[in-house]
Amino acid sequence: MDEIEVEYCTEVDLDDPVFVEGLPGVGHVGKLVAEHLIEEADSTLVARVYSEHFPPQVGIDEEGVASLAHAEIYAIETEGRDLVVLTGDHQAGDSMGHYHLADAFLDEAERQGADTVYALGGVPTGELIEEYSVLGAVSEESLREELEAVGVEFRSEEPTGGIVGTSGLLLGLGGRRGLDAACLMGETSGYLVDPKSARAVLEILQDRLDFEVPFEALDDRAEEMEEVINRLQDMEEAQSPGSGEDLRYIG
Repeated sequence: MDEIEVEYCTEVDLDDPVFVEGLPGVGHVGKLVAEHLIEEADSTLVARVYSEHFPPQVGIDEEGVASLAHAEIYAIETEGRDLVVLTGDHQAGDSMGHYHLADAFLDEAERQGADTVYALGGVPTGELIEEYSVLGAVSEESLREELEAVGVEFRSEEPTGGIVGTSGLLLGLGGRRGLDAACLMGETSGYLVDPKSARAVLEILQDRLDFEVPFEALDDRAEEMEEVINRLQDMEEAQSPGSGEDLRYIG
């Protein structure tokens, strides 16, 4: 196997496409958005990306069939700009791999005709939250205004420590290629999978790119997480009666 191998599944003809990345990260925010788009819209699997930089493992499906760790790229036609959506179960396991895979992902974005990149993820607050803001970072200052117009917040030197992994590299490497690149990060406690934060990011993406998908599946997942938190709250109160600690929704 080569360091990176791309297996093409379908050829598509897209209208002014935008590349959208949603790989696992804090709160699985970006991955939730990407998977929701793929499931709720009319999506077409375009390619699978395999790499020796992914973890040395296979996934097992419902029929017991194994598949080597990989990322997937889907095409989605919308009433606004079409989407090229990247998702998967893994990011690279080493620094060099992150760089090489990010370059490969950008190659595929450009192959499909995309000149705009949106990397999606979560930014941890380290505390329980109720109101979900979406923070932004861009490859060029000129891109800020159009994102602020749809509710994205830009905060000085946040997120602290910068943006790591694929999302950060798509922003940095994409900018060096001359692509319009932005990262949308939903605030999340960072404790659990966070469909509420994912919805906040998806709403921004919809407003910016002028398309619509239903939210019911994300809302259902949010309700499930509420039930988990309620059970945790009951357990906490049973173990520490009278503690008064506020275990609000964090997933």
